[in-house]
Amino acid sequence: MLLKEIARFSLQHRTLYCYLILSIWIFLLIAGMYKYIGSIENGNNLLSAKSFGYRKTESYLVGEGDPAGRHRIKEINQTDCTHPFAIVPGEEGGSLEGWTLQGVLLLIRHGDRGPMAHVRGINEVDCGYENDLTLARYINFLQNTTTSSTSGGHWMKTGPFHGFPLLPAAAKVCLLAQLTQKGIAQMLHVGDIVRQAYANALGLYARVPMSTQRTTPYNGSDGAGASNPTSGFQYVVDDVVIYSTRYRRTFQSAMALLFGMLPPEKWLAMQIQESHSLSYCFADCACPQAEKLKKQLANEMNGHLAKHPAIGAIVQWIGAALLQNPQAAGQQINPFEIRDALLAHICHGAPLPCRKIHSNVQAADGRRYDGSSVPVSSTQDPLGLDVINIDLDEPTLGGGGGSGPSINTEQPDDSDTTEQEPEIEGCVEKSHVLALMSYIHWAGMKELYSQSMRQQGLLRSYGLMRNIVAYMLRMISGDRVKFVLYSGHDKTIEYLIASLGVQLENPFIPYASRMAFEVYKSDKDTQYYFRLVYNGRDVTNTIDVCESGKSLNVPRGIRGGRGHLCPIENIIRFIHDDYFLSLNATNYKDACLAQTKQEGFF
Repeated sequence: MLLKEIARFSLQHRTLYCYLILSIWIFLLIAGMYKYIGSIENGNNLLSAKSFGYRKTESYLVGEGDPAGRHRIKEINQTDCTHPFAIVPGEEGGSLEGWTLQGVLLLIRHGDRGPMAHVRGINEVDCGYENDLTLARYINFLQNTTTSSTSGGHWMKTGPFHGFPLLPAAAKVCLLAQLTQKGIAQMLHVGDIVRQAYANALGLYARVPMSTQRTTPYNGSDGAGASNPTSGFQYVVDDVVIYSTRYRRTFQSAMALLFGMLPPEKWLAMQIQESHSLSYCFADCACPQAEKLKKQLANEMNGHLAKHPAIGAIVQWIGAALLQNPQAAGQQINPFEIRDALLAHICHGAPLPCRKIHSNVQAADGRRYDGSSVPVSSTQDPLGLDVINIDLDEPTLGGGGGSGPSINTEQPDDSDTTEQEPEIEGCVEKSHVLALMSYIHWAGMKELYSQSMRQQGLLRSYGLMRNIVAYMLRMISGDRVKFVLYSGHDKTIEYLIASLGVQLENPFIPYASRMAFEVYKSDKDTQYYFRLVYNGRDVTNTIDVCESGKSLNVPRGIRGGRGHLCPIENIIRFIHDDYFLSLNATNYKDACLAQTKQEGFF
């Protein structure tokens, strides 16, 4: 009887039992999911739905690793990233005993920017820059000033840069090839240095009665733009000439520098001229021989990389984890493109990335760089050393600013590129970065001081050299122009360095680099000299036309130390008589049309 009652009760409450069992099952399922999710986070796995993310540690910069590795990473961060607080006055400007500053021609590379290639997860990198009073003042000025020159943070004056924004479109996002907030801060600090070094000596803050104001076709006042609170006076505007390539990053860099250098009223009155070439070739641009040399140099760099298969493997591994569109299977990824993408992480304190990739990533020699032939974490170089340590610096094939030449390496006939293996998590390690950067340092010295680069530099920078010398002559003849700014790219400065034969310890041109030609007149006679200062260091005596006793060594007055001065006639003679000697030609046209290459010549 009891059993029959129990059976009847069970049948009546079957629905209740089903709900109870289902609830228990759902509870266990939820608990299991939380446990699984927690194990993923604790295991430091990928953080996004696209199988890409960042490790939560930043041990590639501090903490782990050998002291030499930590020092090298710190060195890369300091020299290649150019943090605004590290931009300080150097040997530029100041008084030279017995000499008067006549004028300055300043070349700059734009400030910090987003990578040139599409990088996975770049939106997770914070490219903003905060707690900088100079940057905050500039942003506040642009946001609260509406004139005929600016409106809504845009440059509204007529000309090629009409409507260009003066600030990056996003405060914290690394946009493709666009200037960052950090880049603006860098240029504001450079502008402050330029102001301290040259503004007073050149009289850039001078005001004249409005009736005597003269303008040039390029730097004309639009009326209120150059007005001054002192009634009846306004700033001189035709003593400053500004050039920029037609890129937002170079325009914004030039305007930020000028804001740090000039009074706001004078800044609003400026006009900007456009350079149609990143090398500032002006009227001397078409040069087939320069293109031929570019390809020849690319082949030389390909040959260097082919001799370092371990580096090729590292490049492939990092490229597969970092780039959205790495080269097709069997093609070697450009190491300088990888370097540029890595700097976007290193320069903004972002952890090195990880990504799930197929484990059959091919090395340059056809072997898989996944642990089967060469371990993923290996930094072994072709010489058998554990870590490549070449005390040279990196090149600029696009320089952190360009893609550089395509590098192709054929696979051996017996390599198997079709086998698909399970995906594994590939993380960029500090050892990878150190090995790659060391190789690029070495290859950069090979490139910058090669015969091919010297000849290409002579051809590419001829127009710029002519323009510089022409302005030097105007300055020493008493012309109103006192300051000329060329806002360009790493290649702008690199070609000029190659043509002059300047010797540098680091061939890479960092963000916000500055290169100043200072023109001086002797107080005793009518002799005119110049000096060249690169990133605060006097490099005058390293120029071919100024070395070996061809320059003077003079005291720098109250600032102490000494400076080098080179006769202007040396550089004038060089541009007019000796410039094309090493090209076996007497003029630009003949040098560019030369087709045959002999020993040391074309």
